[in-house]
Amino acid sequence: MSSTDNTEPKVDETKAATETKPTETKPTETKAPAAASADESKPVTSSAVFSMFGGGAKKEKKEEEERGDVSGSAKAQREAAKGEEDEAPESEDVHFEPVIKLTEKVETKTNEELESQEFKMRAKLFKFIKESSEWKERGTGDVRLLKHKENGKTRLVMRRDKTLKVCANHYIVPEMKLSPNVGSDRSWVWNAAADVSEGEPEAVTLAIRFANSENANLFKDAFMKAQKDNEAIFKKTSEEPSS
Repeated sequence: MSSTDNTEPKVDETKAATETKPTETKPTETKAPAAASADESKPVTSSAVFSMFGGGAKKEKKEEEERGDVSGSAKAQREAAKGEEDEAPESEDVHFEPVIKLTEKVETKTNEELESQEFKMRAKLFKFIKESSEWKERGTGDVRLLKHKENGKTRLVMRRDKTLKVCANHYIVPEMKLSPNVGSDRSWVWNAAADVSEGEPEAVTLAIRFANSENANLFKDAFMKAQKDNEAIFKKTSEEPSS
């Protein structure tokens, strides 16, 4: 009997050990490792860390709101709302006398007020430079023949585009000879003994080029007509006795 008494407690102890073993291994057999492996693939945020200790999400939300107040749109919205509430009062009408009073409008004269336009055509003008024996471009614009309303004399005037600076200005006298430019049917060359486009009378050799031969021929016809009319006027003036 004593032998059986000695063995029974041993059996009881082994049973107790086996019964308590599942309770000891339950925490390690839970699905926490799977969740942890899934979490490892995601970046750890501050909210996740603080949530482990409780109350972290609210604290992080508060920090985000504070950061948003500093640089986000929330601050701008509050300032805009505050600006609407605190509108500045309307200022009284204040009148200041001008330091410099503008004078009356001054009309600029071009010496063309007493002239009628007999011809107008767009072209490009060149001037021959004797020193370098080459043609130099004078400008692109409208070449015009202007006839004086009182004395009837016709002059050739050409201004550059945009700047309107004069690049040709002389009377069409009988001594002028309009010659075709070599190798071109839309360009003409002539000599002007007294061109005043630069201010002082100057003897120049000019060449003009048009878009096509038709325009060039129209210019030639108007030039020859003006030259004939001026010749009659100059001849009449020379025959009149001087007082």
